[in-house]
Amino acid sequence: MCHNIIDGRYHTTCGHFISMSTRLQDCLRPNCLFSRRHIHPIGCKSQSCIRLMALPVRNPIRISPTRCGDCITRERDGTILGVQ
Repeated sequence: MCHNIIDGRYHTTCGHFISMSTRLQDCLRPNCLFSRRHIHPIGCKSQSCIRLMALPVRNPIRISPTRCGDCITRERDGTILGVQ
């Protein structure tokens, strides 16, 4: 199945991933609705065609040893996960 690849920054301290860009990975299957090799015209009604994409894949292109901006803001404001 086709899927999205999300490039982003991974913060090792808090474990959060901040997305920066997304691109499509084509599976090249003729029965995948999202593939450029899909054999049916627009408006495909075929039951044999794949209609869902696979889960996106996170690709950390930057590794940061610090906490993300949201965690820094929460710590500064004294809130943890919306609880004061």
